[in-house]
Amino acid sequence: MDFQLSDEQRMIKETVNKWAFNELGPLQEKIDEEDWLPPDFFRKCAEIGILGITMDEKYGGLGGDVLMQALAIEEMSRVSPALAMTYGAHSNLCANNIHKNANAMLKEKYLPPLISGQKVGALGLTEPNAGSDAMGLRTRAVKKGDKYILNGTKIFITNGPIADTLLVYAKTDPDKGAKGISAFIVEKDFPGFSVSRKLKKCGMRGSPTGELVFEDCEVPAENLVGQENNGVHVMTSGLDIERIVLAAGSVGMAEQALEYSIQYAVDREQFGQPIANFQMVQQKLADMYTRTEASRLIVYRAAEAVQKAARGGKGTELTKLAASAILFASETATWVCDQAIQIHGGYGYCLEFPVQKLWRDAKLYEIGAGTSEIRRMIISRELTREAFSRKSQR
Repeated sequence: MDFQLSDEQRMIKETVNKWAFNELGPLQEKIDEEDWLPPDFFRKCAEIGILGITMDEKYGGLGGDVLMQALAIEEMSRVSPALAMTYGAHSNLCANNIHKNANAMLKEKYLPPLISGQKVGALGLTEPNAGSDAMGLRTRAVKKGDKYILNGTKIFITNGPIADTLLVYAKTDPDKGAKGISAFIVEKDFPGFSVSRKLKKCGMRGSPTGELVFEDCEVPAENLVGQENNGVHVMTSGLDIERIVLAAGSVGMAEQALEYSIQYAVDREQFGQPIANFQMVQQKLADMYTRTEASRLIVYRAAEAVQKAARGGKGTELTKLAASAILFASETATWVCDQAIQIHGGYGYCLEFPVQKLWRDAKLYEIGAGTSEIRRMIISRELTREAFSRKSQR
């Protein structure tokens, strides 16, 4: 397996790294303390060309691959995990899913303003009573003439309070269960749509998260994405890529926590010498580095599996790798950030040191895009699927 990045991939990585450290870095205290999203954030993302990485050039995209998207989020997450998550929800969860699954008319209408940063995107899946059980969503969509009427509530929606364009899932045939789900593009100005509240989070501050309400929300029938009752295909295919991309965010957080810890261990002196000379600190740093690098490799391999699946590879391998990537990377990031706090001691627990923010931010990726528990269930299911099939044929 070739682990060398292409020139284009390396350019994306370097461009985002430089922009994030130079322009987002000085804003981090304000972003975290005030739960503030810089008003020009999406415009700046568009200027450096990262809002449409995986989308066709005719819509304003780069026509790149999932690894390029992952690299962008990894580098941004080293500086601002919250804004990286907001970027991912816009570019991957919303725009890329539209690009993959919508018809030409919808793509031509909605993708250019999303890729140019004129519009903000979001994905509306999770509900108050349908989190891990995504197939149990209760939002209904009933077709009446040339419109669908949506009723229901979505919760924990990244970019929900500010989104102009949302990809929303609803039941069009509740009796069919998972086979009765459809996907729709909803605009914030459609009658019956509203944001009921912005949620307060302990981490990922600066990334707006909200609760959305659909009360007889009128959606043009032409805004159906794919076929009616085939939304589960849109949902599941998008989740694999979502998990890979967000896993890269965990890699970025772990990497930065490690870098802070190395510098602190060299600078901080106790008992007449730098704490980097103490074996217990050395062990922590070595383990932090090893787990971070292992996370990076599994995330990159999963991103490559997306390209193989597009060329006819096995979908079960992609699903297994995607779940494994975010399971391992997210738990690694939480652990590495926790070790970083320990190395920094009392200073690490103070708001003036950045490791505490990474620590608060990292935990979310053990919950979002399917909890660690759900990811383990997915991996086990994929591992045993073929064995059960062989057993039934004996």
